Amino acid sequence: MKVLSPAKINLFLQITGKRADGYHELVSLMSCIDLYDVLWFDFNATGISVRCDHPDVPDDADNIVHKAATLFYDHLKTKKGDQFNNGLQDGVSILLEKHIPVAAGLGGGSSNAGQTLMQLNRFYGNPVDMATLNRMAVAIGADVPFFLRGIPAIATGIGERLSPFHGLPTQNMLIVCPDIAVSTAVVYKKLNLGLTKCKKQLKNFLFDKPGFDVTQHLCNDLETVTVPIFPIISNIKNELIRSGAVAALMSGSGPTVFGIYADAREARRACDRLSRYDHRRVYVVQTLSGCCVSA
Repeated sequence: MKVLSPAKINLFLQITGKRADGYHELVSLMSCIDLYDVLWFDFNATGISVRCDHPDVPDDADNIVHKAATLFYDHLKTKKGDQFNNGLQDGVSILLEKHIPVAAGLGGGSSNAGQTLMQLNRFYGNPVDMATLNRMAVAIGADVPFFLRGIPAIATGIGERLSPFHGLPTQNMLIVCPDIAVSTAVVYKKLNLGLTKCKKQLKNFLFDKPGFDVTQHLCNDLETVTVPIFPIISNIKNELIRSGAVAALMSGSGPTVFGIYADAREARRACDRLSRYDHRRVYVVQTLSGCCVSA
């Protein structure tokens, strides 16, 4: 079984506070984009195994896909009898082809985990309800619940509470990812809430109604941490604007930056210009109304 696992971008990311357990509360508008990893599932297996073609992604139990599969099978084993696995063998071998940059603020790992939960559940006849799948997803990572449905959504809490955001127009984008890795944990640890600006920028945003203005609402509080550490992020934002982008922003904790263009042709023209530089990856993408999960 071949499954497409999409990346995401944060069209805005406001950090609203820090909880006693160390996690940060946030408000974010998230959307999938048409940049995909590929997951191959083989159910003629005993136990759980995961292989990945990227050298920085582990093949053992530390892999987020392995964690998702383990949680799913452990949940099935708590059920009485075999009524939930339809007599099928409880095992899967998963091959992960990475195309989404790793540790880049695009949610690749979270997407892989979310798609794993969804596909395992479908294969075994949907024995796990969505509320339980969501709890599994939260246990794996804050962004994972978003990928269970994958439609544009406003995320609150630590990212696990999702409200569909209807009417988001398709955005034509150029994604630029410099060859640097950013630790999300380090970024959040260094965040100074007194320096964040999204609250002011989003004060007129109507969360319960369609409508998103890239010239007014694009903002990311985590830029206050990541950009000073990696000035290249600011340089790329400026390059995107000079190449015709209406607006540009860092996604997640970075280092990926996206520029939004009036149409796909403008984005492709900018890609020709910005892809000449070394030590970066450049992609022309669009936002998605929903995640494509199989092919």
